[in-house]
Amino acid sequence: MHIGVIGATGGIGSRVVTEALGRGHHVTAFTRDATRISEDRENVVWKSIDVLDAASVTAAIPGLDVLISGFQPGNAARDFMDTVERSIADPTVYATAAKALIKALESHPRTRLIVIGGAGSLELEPGVVAADSDELLHETLDQLGLPRGYAAAVRGHRDALNVLRLSNRLWTYFSPAGDIAPGERTGRFRIGGDQLVLDADGRSRISMEDAAVALVDEVELPRFVQRRFTIGY
Repeated sequence: MHIGVIGATGGIGSRVVTEALGRGHHVTAFTRDATRISEDRENVVWKSIDVLDAASVTAAIPGLDVLISGFQPGNAARDFMDTVERSIADPTVYATAAKALIKALESHPRTRLIVIGGAGSLELEPGVVAADSDELLHETLDQLGLPRGYAAAVRGHRDALNVLRLSNRLWTYFSPAGDIAPGERTGRFRIGGDQLVLDADGRSRISMEDAAVALVDEVELPRFVQRRFTIGY
């Protein structure tokens, strides 16, 4: 398959590129400035893209079977706190990106879209969503070591999901576990829908490597078209 990856230099995006190439797929890796990339792996081409501009995304789609967007303001893999600060400063950027992606798909209705979003809109238990409660959201952010101001960005991710939910395009939204970080590729995790997947200690966690496994699994065998899914150990 031919897979496009927006945010291909990011923490999850870079691992999706590696996972997809390892399975024999062709990848177009998108970043803000592809001229800075030096690449010698086979079956990958780097191109520049502005994910906030529907015309830029539209020009990138031809030839792709699936487009995965790991868009974040800034580059969290290089400077995590810069991305946090940018997200707090303009939490509407996630919905803006979602609208541009959906607009671009209007002329390519058979291309599937997978958006990597946030965990804050997942249910902690039936009917209870952290993003709906300042108290719950602040508690979660405190546990993750994130500033409480990031609550605006969490809700920005939720707004992006709602943009997709209003669309009839072939979208999928991926909410990773609440605690996601570089780690081991195990290929062993549990899959959920709209509720957090918790381990035996009550933690929601996953490695970026296993998130990439789940994403490429969804590329190869779509199970969540026009739906959200999550994973966790």
